[in-house]
Amino acid sequence: METIEQTFKNTHHGHTIKRIRHSLGIKQEVLADMIGTTQARISNYEQEKVLEDEMIDKFAKALNVAPELIRELEEDPITVIIENNTFEKGSGAYHNIINNNPDPIDRLIELSNEKTALYERMLELEKEKNALLEKLLKERD
Repeated sequence: METIEQTFKNTHHGHTIKRIRHSLGIKQEVLADMIGTTQARISNYEQEKVLEDEMIDKFAKALNVAPELIRELEEDPITVIIENNTFEKGSGAYHNIINNNPDPIDRLIELSNEKTALYERMLELEKEKNALLEKLLKERD
């Protein structure tokens, strides 16, 4: 009965698990440890359209969500396209997002480097100013 119902709904159990996992910031390896399997098997589950109820229950418990969410969350085709083209490493859009919204630590290091460069430039300008002032004072005497 569920298989028939599944064909009328635009659901994909594996993609739903992946979306929930991504939104929680959990890596496949961590989820694999939580349910007692391997990262490769998690990857396989995330590609499967329909999962057994027992597996859905395991994933729901590990992700701390209701099993019905995994079973019934319908996929929006636009969301799937955006997720597949922006959030996976290796895609061009992923690199554009990273460049537009850098990691906070990387951004902090970049800002620190810019600050250091500005201080060094300011020091050089102060040295030039002092040399010019000394020259003007010598010319005045």
